[in-house]
Amino acid sequence: MTLPAVLTKASRELVEFCRRHSVTLAGAESCTGGLVAAAITDISGASAVFQGCVVSYSDSAKRDLLGVSASLLSTAGAVSEACARAMAAGAARTLAADLCWAITGIAGPEGGSPDKPVGLVWFAFRFKDLCYSRRQLFSGDRSAIREQAAGYALRELLRLGQSSLTPTPGQQ
Repeated sequence: MTLPAVLTKASRELVEFCRRHSVTLAGAESCTGGLVAAAITDISGASAVFQGCVVSYSDSAKRDLLGVSASLLSTAGAVSEACARAMAAGAARTLAADLCWAITGIAGPEGGSPDKPVGLVWFAFRFKDLCYSRRQLFSGDRSAIREQAAGYALRELLRLGQSSLTPTPGQQ
């Protein structure tokens, strides 16, 4: 599989950063189907920092492999901020990594609704105990949405890692 150059560049920068700073990586992906993990493992030397990724496409996989509660899935749904955050926590716990991501969304072309349109993707990012989430709406066909989501995740992981390891004024 040949990855888009933008994913290769972003994953190379992320892996190099993680190797320099001894930061481990892990993820949980749904609508991207492991595309972020594929981009990371395409980089030679990624095994020094990459713990793994759970591709949890079904609700049962999110529940059984990542510990996302059945009640959360039935109330908020699989494509939600709460689910993305629970997936990221599950990846961090299950794979014992410092820097984690989770992606859940609707890549289309079917499956959208007025409340959750095709292209809606929820992300959660964790660095140790810090966790935040982001909602993005991407356009294009299924492949374009997945690639945009993967690129966004790789860039955001690098940004989070860099900002978490940069001392604030007054710190040594």
